[in-house]
Amino acid sequence: MSGFQNRENVAMALQTLMAHKFRSFLTVLGIIIGVLTVIVIASILTGMRKNIILFVEDFGTNNIFAFHLDMGPRIGGRRPRSEWLRKPLTPLDAEAVKAGCPSVQDATWEGIPWETRVRIKYQGNVLRQFNFNGVPANYVSVANLKFEEGRFFTQPEDEHRMRVVVIGPDARKALFPLTDPIGKQILINDHPFTVVGVTAKAKGGFVGEGNERDRQVVIPYETFRKMMPWEDKHFLLIQAKSGLVQTALDEVESLLRRRRGLKPSEARNFDLTTADRFIQQFDSITATVGLIAIAISGIGLLVGGIGVMNIMLVSVTERTREIGVRKAVGATRQDITVQFLLEAMTLTVIGGILGVILAIIVSYIVVFFVPSLPASIPAWAVITGLAVSAAVGLLFGVWPARKAARLDPIEALRYE
Repeated sequence: MSGFQNRENVAMALQTLMAHKFRSFLTVLGIIIGVLTVIVIASILTGMRKNIILFVEDFGTNNIFAFHLDMGPRIGGRRPRSEWLRKPLTPLDAEAVKAGCPSVQDATWEGIPWETRVRIKYQGNVLRQFNFNGVPANYVSVANLKFEEGRFFTQPEDEHRMRVVVIGPDARKALFPLTDPIGKQILINDHPFTVVGVTAKAKGGFVGEGNERDRQVVIPYETFRKMMPWEDKHFLLIQAKSGLVQTALDEVESLLRRRRGLKPSEARNFDLTTADRFIQQFDSITATVGLIAIAISGIGLLVGGIGVMNIMLVSVTERTREIGVRKAVGATRQDITVQFLLEAMTLTVIGGILGVILAIIVSYIVVFFVPSLPASIPAWAVITGLAVSAAVGLLFGVWPARKAARLDPIEALRYE
């Protein structure tokens, strides 16, 4: 069959669809829903992954994170009681890691207000969402902090328990919407603290939370201990030497196991993770979400395919006399088969295109209403959506096309 005949068949298919617009729309509705579901979920997951990669790169790709509780993402369920009973990590652990692990460049920690409610305000402005921690002076280099204004606090300020504070850009916006914060005093649990620095806006972040570093409020660790001496939960941040992350990870695990009195046969009672592992853990979750999305879209495509097959069978019946005329003037079985297959594929591809257009619109709506939920439409999802919609038309159009091709021309001409 020539290219001209194929174009003519596609034109005929479009005419048939336009003649029955509503019926055609209902027929491809399942295709639209299937393609829409896959592309929207793929766009959100792709955007989230890019955001997490940016966050990790901004925080430092050589960093190792240690905590006494498991840090991996949890899908439902609660932590077991044995996990809650684990002994917290301490600043002495961080110092031991720094001194006893040759592949470690530096180590620091965050003191966490686990049991203390923290209130932060400046005059009439109250900070509602924030991450408050006490950290030592070397935190600035290990955590790769950059500054929009001011500076980080110094080692002497930490040792002398000075009431100084560094805030993130979101905290600054909430507390100082119209004024320069440097040198101003904010109240932390009614204690005055002088703002000495504002960190630069970080890249990336996590869904529903934005970037935690932009909401960060940090004070010197010794000041934190003076305010909240009962708080004993610490998050360790360990910087490996360039290219030695895996070696450093093994060294840190071995050292912490010895310090916590664990036998070789015992499971570790702390958690270690790296930037790469954060991404791997996210990918494992997205794989599950992706399978669910494929199942949902598969149902939609199956329903759409059955609808297409049904409408094409009806079309064969309605156009029996037309098929007889075409055969009488020389059309072969192949010509009739290709004609009806092209009609079915045209129908499903149009459904796929509508699904892609709606997916793009929905993705932009999601970004508009939930800026912290990123959406980045990958080209592979669009191409796959269109290819699958064409394949559905081809697969479910075979039976109607073969039925049309096998019609006896004489009987078809007699059909009323």
